[in-house]
Amino acid sequence: MALEEAAENTGFAGAIRPYLERGPVAAFCLGISSGFPYAMIGATLTTRLAQDGIDKKTVTAFTFAFLVYNLKFLWAWMVDGVHLPILGRLGQRVSWLLLTGVLVMAAVVNLALVDPAAHIGATVTAAVLVGLAGATFDIVIDAYRIETLEPRQLGIGSGMSQYGWRIGSAGAGALALVMADRAGWQAAYLVCALFALPAMLAGVMVGEPQRHREPTSRKGLAHSWAAIKGPLVEFFERKGAMLVLLFILIHKIGDTLANLTFRLLFDDLGFTNDEIAVFDVGVGFWAYLIGIFVGGLLFARMGLRKSVLIALVLMCVSNFSFALLATAGHSNAGMAAAIGFENAASGFGGVVVVAYFSALCDLRFTAAQYALISAGASIVGRFVTGASAGALIETMGYMQFYLLTTLLAVPGIILFWIMVRMGMVEEPNGHA
Repeated sequence: MALEEAAENTGFAGAIRPYLERGPVAAFCLGISSGFPYAMIGATLTTRLAQDGIDKKTVTAFTFAFLVYNLKFLWAWMVDGVHLPILGRLGQRVSWLLLTGVLVMAAVVNLALVDPAAHIGATVTAAVLVGLAGATFDIVIDAYRIETLEPRQLGIGSGMSQYGWRIGSAGAGALALVMADRAGWQAAYLVCALFALPAMLAGVMVGEPQRHREPTSRKGLAHSWAAIKGPLVEFFERKGAMLVLLFILIHKIGDTLANLTFRLLFDDLGFTNDEIAVFDVGVGFWAYLIGIFVGGLLFARMGLRKSVLIALVLMCVSNFSFALLATAGHSNAGMAAAIGFENAASGFGGVVVVAYFSALCDLRFTAAQYALISAGASIVGRFVTGASAGALIETMGYMQFYLLTTLLAVPGIILFWIMVRMGMVEEPNGHA
């Protein structure tokens, strides 16, 4: 009997069981609701505007709605420090989850009721409001996910959250297109507003996270000021805080720089749209999902230090695979291998690095600190990419460019290894 139980725990059933626990399932529901607002102001809105005859220059103005997501750290402290009246009786996280869920639904409904052809200014405002509500919803969702998951579940929970995000964004986008063809864009947006419900229901059913810790002060202006400065002061008082910040800023520069240019490479190598759809979209999608699953599994088995270090190496090598593809030329097998490896590495890395960033958060300031960390992790890579990627390719060529992105990933690996050797990277134990 004992042998059978041991076999069950180490077999397929044992591998799947952690994904079915309450915390990871809640993270999946949170991910679904997190992904859909992004889709509403992304490709879905672009398609709606195009079908309404809006010119391309005006459509590009709607990118300002996404800028709100990059600025969410400016008001994230409110989610930690402001206690809501009446709803607050349900708990700090649950009350904010319900409030922001309602705000997202209201913002999407507002966007549904605006006519872009007649009132383009009002449509821009409505899209920005969806971005603002969605970004705030994200702040609460990230904090709720981190505090609901036990330390041992951070990897698997991060993976389930990413599964949910993919399903929420893709599902809402697909449903909107189908509904628009049958009942019009207003009905499509109204139905998609219901995608906010999974996170809200998870909050009601799971309740206030047991790991949530309130800031010490809870009175008046002193409490508000503590909520604003507390996350920063606490972080920079830690041992080696500047090294950790440096790692957050640089670890993904090479990966971000490479990712923006893949479609340019495919076009210059002569791949057809059908080939790109099969390999980049098809193979890449399933490889990414597999990477997420393996990342959650190995995080639980190997621990944070080893899994993050492996993820950094894999993401580095994935850039090198595109240097090989650029050398090989038009090769379907080469494209499938490069895309498959890159997406699997990204899925793996996304899970374990997000779990590491989640473990960095002090439980008194989860919302504010995670918003700051996630913003820092993307801001340098996006700036460098936007400023120099095209010029570098024209100057160096694709092979040398991807070799450069491979080298740019090395400092992050070395820095994390140094942090591990210095005892600055701890296994998740429920505290920062």
